[in-house]
Amino acid sequence: MATMKSVLTARNKVDVVDVERPVPGPKDALVRIRACGICGTDTHFLHMGGMPAGLDGSMRAIPLGHEPAGEVVEVGAEVTDLKVGNRVVVNPPAAPSGIIGCGGPLGGMNEYLLIENAEVGESVAVVPDDMPFDVAALNEPLAVARRAVNRSEAGPTDKVVVFGAGPIGLAAAIWFKLRGVQHVTVVDVIAGRLETALAVGADAVVNSATEDLTARLTELHGAAANALGQPRVGTDIYLDAAGAPAVFQAVIDNAKWHAKLVMVAVQKKSDAIDLGGMLRSELTLVSSMGYPEEIFEVTAELVEHRERFAKLISHRVPFAEVDRAFELALTPGAAEKVVVTFDDEA
Repeated sequence: MATMKSVLTARNKVDVVDVERPVPGPKDALVRIRACGICGTDTHFLHMGGMPAGLDGSMRAIPLGHEPAGEVVEVGAEVTDLKVGNRVVVNPPAAPSGIIGCGGPLGGMNEYLLIENAEVGESVAVVPDDMPFDVAALNEPLAVARRAVNRSEAGPTDKVVVFGAGPIGLAAAIWFKLRGVQHVTVVDVIAGRLETALAVGADAVVNSATEDLTARLTELHGAAANALGQPRVGTDIYLDAAGAPAVFQAVIDNAKWHAKLVMVAVQKKSDAIDLGGMLRSELTLVSSMGYPEEIFEVTAELVEHRERFAKLISHRVPFAEVDRAFELALTPGAAEKVVVTFDDEA
């Protein structure tokens, strides 16, 4: 029996175990994983110790990893649009047995991943042979960010603020600029993150820990007013990729008449929302979840702008040191985007 290494959840750490290597059926493909990103969802599962196993509160270990990229090593007899050697990125929710790396039986942080019902454009997308695997592994989080930008309906004349310069916020900033948005400002409290924001194309940054947010946004986006004529900043669209309660209130405090807030971050518990403030600006709140259509919408542009998107990766860690990779991801402020690589070639 052929085996492979698989990364499973434990309490605030991972277990690397030997499991049976999958054997593809007639409609399946087997992918050798070459890189896999670590997401905040992965760390959430580690904090919980897995996923609930029943009503008794017990937890079950699950395979981790839903941001994989790899190469096809075997295809089933009925698979016609994939061939051995293709470099691919994966659509995790397309797995019929359960979402890859998010509670299903399959995980992308394995040496091999079974692609059930393998079909280009549905379960996988093929990328060029010269596409670095570590950058290709950004496809899934870039789709999350693209969904939020799509939901914003931002146009060229809009002035946008992105709160949170983590991978999703930075990716959103890139998508806004590639969409032709006039001015994109990124707000964070960590100087290094703001430097990266400028490097990937943000027009301006604001450190809200040391700068007056309202004054800076007025300087950058001009002055405006809410429905009562009270002074507000001229920002058209806000995107929350931070999830901190202070962000929501900052938007309400600064929102002009008919401003829009797109919420993509997982929201932390907060005090009561100032609905009166929202009313006075007729602020539109738009939520964004996952990537119903975006998972492969982003792939061609990821390939085209690979050098720009590569700047989102803060750490590349070999699979032999996967424990350290997850320690980095679990430690606040230690890393931004960690990608685990499975051999010498990223």
